[in-house]
Amino acid sequence: MPGIKEIKISVVLLYFLLSTMPISCQKEVGFNLIKINSLPNAVREISGITKLPGSDIFAVNDSGNDNILFRLDHLGNIIEEITIPGAHNIDWEDLTYDHNNTIYIGDFGNNNNKRKDLIIYKVSGILTNEISVDKIEFSLEDQYKFPPKKKKRNFDIEAFVYLKDHLYLFSKNRSSKFNGETKLYKIPAKAGNHTARLIDTRVLCDDSRDCFVTGAAINKEGTKIVLLTYNKLFVFSDFTEDHIFNGTVKKIKLNHYSQKEGICFKNDSTLFITDEKRKKKKASLYEYKFK
Repeated sequence: MPGIKEIKISVVLLYFLLSTMPISCQKEVGFNLIKINSLPNAVREISGITKLPGSDIFAVNDSGNDNILFRLDHLGNIIEEITIPGAHNIDWEDLTYDHNNTIYIGDFGNNNNKRKDLIIYKVSGILTNEISVDKIEFSLEDQYKFPPKKKKRNFDIEAFVYLKDHLYLFSKNRSSKFNGETKLYKIPAKAGNHTARLIDTRVLCDDSRDCFVTGAAINKEGTKIVLLTYNKLFVFSDFTEDHIFNGTVKKIKLNHYSQKEGICFKNDSTLFITDEKRKKKKASLYEYKFK
């Protein structure tokens, strides 16, 4: 039977081990993909995330939810809920940022390819609580019918990034004759009414279950862009000017299928990724570390 001294040492050791365990639910769920935590119910329909340099994660829900920008810590806990004045959440699908700590909210979800009111909210003053909002309204230069025939429905947008005073938008191909083609559009990152210019197309893959582009992220230096699908990453680098699709591309299979829609860089070697709630599975926050 252990003595009193031995029992005290054991209790102290147990307390130390419990106190040093991470409070998150970190678990490897796929190839280099680590689950950090389940997300609160308030962001169960999380559709886009971004991260200002040196700051927390910002997130939005998609269609039918309030015009709220959520501020999350790196474990996915809600720190703050910020109502965006003068904004309406028709179908918020992605977030990006510029180097003036401006956040762009993409209200351009277009599942049925029939919307004519595409808009991006340019939100300044997030870190100073002096919020101002400008509207970037736009149309797609190659869309003439609303909706087009089912075999030509490649006008849904769910992903974009900011680069050199412009916003680059990536289509989510919903055409009935799916061929894996994603379109790349470009508009100025300033208030006004613009026509999004089609500058390139790229066939990423031909699996209709796993080639839908649902999110995009760009690193701080603007040298690496990542497109997200439900189970893959497409990492573009070594591109020049608008020629993103002509750069080097690396396809990464995550070996973890879920409705992933949010992605941003934590740092140059690590991504944050989120997925939506599905049935009994809660929305979750993940990390992906590049090799």
